[in-house]
Amino acid sequence: MTSLKAVIIEPKATHKASVIWLHGLGADGHDFESIVPELDLPDDLGVRFIFPNAPKRPVTINGGMSMRAWYDVKSPNFHEREDSESIIGSSVLINKYIDSEIGAGIESNKIILAGFSQGGVMTLHAGLRFPKPLGGLLALSCYLALPDQLKDEAIAEKSMPIMMAHGISDPVIPFEQGRASAEILKNHGCSIEWHEYVMQHSVCLEEINAIGVWMKRLIT
Repeated sequence: MTSLKAVIIEPKATHKASVIWLHGLGADGHDFESIVPELDLPDDLGVRFIFPNAPKRPVTINGGMSMRAWYDVKSPNFHEREDSESIIGSSVLINKYIDSEIGAGIESNKIILAGFSQGGVMTLHAGLRFPKPLGGLLALSCYLALPDQLKDEAIAEKSMPIMMAHGISDPVIPFEQGRASAEILKNHGCSIEWHEYVMQHSVCLEEINAIGVWMKRLIT
């Protein structure tokens, strides 16, 4: 993965599975690095964690300031905020990380794509469209971008496990937006495991514990 920029935590045992975790707007690959030991995954699962860095780009909603972002956010209005061109461009980049793990000998169904906030948006967008079935999608405190496109695009593998979680007091991406996105995916036949927590736009210990259990179940 020398041509791709990411924070990588190698497994202590033989590499058998991979988690690619996408950060939120304005953060970087170090943002969720500290969560790895908290997941309490057994060493013998051989999980490599890859935390990619999003490209730097001007973000309209932040006064055009340049920061790491998977896509531009143009408006506080969810129906006007998405820049489809940069979402699609970042999907191509994310696919390269997945392909790199497959090239390293990891089966696609042993690769979990995860993300928080904007990273969760990209997890759903890229993961649902990846041509091979992944081990699972973890989408935290996020929403489904460009939902109308799902009517015209085939979801790669509807039985692929998807865990979505959201804080009920989230002031950044409203809880109802996240839950409505989960319902849209369910209506498209996707396998959704929904979790909600008493928190804002963040993660909590109870959520981390649930993620660890979920990942262990999928990778074992």
